[in-house]
Amino acid sequence: MGIYINPGNQGFREIQRSGYVDKTGLLSLVNHAIGTTDNLICISRPRRFGKSFAAKMLCAYYDRSCDSHELFEHKKIAQEEDYLEYLNRYNVICLDITGFTSEMKKQNRSLREVPVMIERAVKKELLALHPNLMLGEGESLAECLIRCVELPGESPFVFVIDEWDAMIREAKDDEMAQQAYLNLLRGWFKNTNFTPKVVAAAYMTGI
Repeated sequence: MGIYINPGNQGFREIQRSGYVDKTGLLSLVNHAIGTTDNLICISRPRRFGKSFAAKMLCAYYDRSCDSHELFEHKKIAQEEDYLEYLNRYNVICLDITGFTSEMKKQNRSLREVPVMIERAVKKELLALHPNLMLGEGESLAECLIRCVELPGESPFVFVIDEWDAMIREAKDDEMAQQAYLNLLRGWFKNTNFTPKVVAAAYMTGI
């Protein structure tokens, strides 16, 4: 388990210990979107509306590095015919964008560096998880992810991006920072050479 790649189910396990209200019906909607052109989902809701809880739920359900049967077997999603077809079957990339913007501010660095920081952090973890991944010098994160899904037994990725719009809010007066970040997202989700091969689904939350 990692921080950004396959973070496991501990976050969702902790939520269930705190009077959790079953919202696993959302998983059924995402399951039905996998393998279709509707697999990129963006949810915009007010603050304190459970967006981050939902992100942790998705990580626990799809993450192939853990066993989440006990966390979902008595939930609404377990009543669906395809419940087991998707449970713990995917690689997951989980990003909280506010974490990256906060770190840049703490270091008094430009938000224009956030996309580079994201790519560097995810790539470093990907290579740690797959030390035998054969890469050329200077290959991008996108190229690393393509190589990863091509490995025997590997799966596409479910992207879970919490507070995706933090960069838009925090860098409201820096168009170059916003554009660099949006270009990163376009490279993942609007790239005909990358998206169909690597992205099983994407779930993004914002306000």
